[in-house]
Amino acid sequence: MSNVSRFTIGVDLGDKQNVVCVLDESGEILEILHVTNTQKAMKQYFSQYSQALVALEAGSHSPWVSRLLEKIGCTVLVGNARKLRAIWQAPIKTDFRDAEMLARIARFDPNLLYPIKHRDEQAQDDLSILKSRDVLVKTRTDLINHVRGVVKSMGQRLPSCSAESFHKRASEHLPERRRAGLMPIVEQIQGLTAAIKGYDRHIEELSRATYPETEALRQIKGVGPITALAFVLTLEDAKRFQKSREVGAFLGLIPRRDQSGDTDKHLKITKSGNAYLRRLLVGCAQYILGPFGPDCDLKRFGLRLCGQGGKKAKRRAVIAVARKLAVLLHRLWATGEVYEPFYNQKQFMQKAA
Repeated sequence: MSNVSRFTIGVDLGDKQNVVCVLDESGEILEILHVTNTQKAMKQYFSQYSQALVALEAGSHSPWVSRLLEKIGCTVLVGNARKLRAIWQAPIKTDFRDAEMLARIARFDPNLLYPIKHRDEQAQDDLSILKSRDVLVKTRTDLINHVRGVVKSMGQRLPSCSAESFHKRASEHLPERRRAGLMPIVEQIQGLTAAIKGYDRHIEELSRATYPETEALRQIKGVGPITALAFVLTLEDAKRFQKSREVGAFLGLIPRRDQSGDTDKHLKITKSGNAYLRRLLVGCAQYILGPFGPDCDLKRFGLRLCGQGGKKAKRRAVIAVARKLAVLLHRLWATGEVYEPFYNQKQFMQKAA
């Protein structure tokens, strides 16, 4: 066999079968075939190409596949699926064509794949705890809405209360005619609440024992243990970004731009990056701008944008505060500085003096 280190391999990942396209050093297809999507099969096949360049798309299986191939000795490029328009918008799209296209793009210019780096296994394991809690919270919300909707259809209403106390208040006010149908759901809500509290305790302990850097992020009122831990686990390394301002773009909190000639459109935010962390930051921004948010530079900045009028201005303000919050969190994490709520005002006063 020719020099394997000069081979380029494209892998179109599937749930059960992966399509593999191997290009030799001259760019000719050496072989294209299916490989079972298991660790044993992938390791057995790629052991003969231990020095090759392998390109694959980001997806559900790409984290473990990329780690497996790197252990074998391959150089792995995980392409950003959002950027590979040439693949997913092809007029004739098949798994074999996708694998070949990945290989040819990687062979021509790897930068065209906009390669991403998966987080390590420990960070992924810890992040799954946050994601599991999030699923339970969404499920509990759906069940609570169902119970309230059924009661409302009878012309009655359940009293307002927090999600944590809903099972107590609801069991006392359920209509007798609906009690048999709704009490099992209320009991499930009670169980979910207990499980969520268990996750909360686990997250607090994990942050304190393994990720003490989250304490610096929680100096900002409105940023709790979940957001702080999600921020650290998603970014992994504070040195990953040379400038804190780059974090806003990484999390999709900057406007898209469509510039051509004299036209320069600023559109809605890109929504690239981690959707879960972006949602958490937006929630923190809503709290900061809300009635319980403390007075600080962030809040004053957001309120100035809100003052420009209308619901659109309020939505823009929330996103802008979330973006500034992401930058500030990275700054606190990277430098270890003490958070000053009125840092901008202090700087202004010093310059005025």
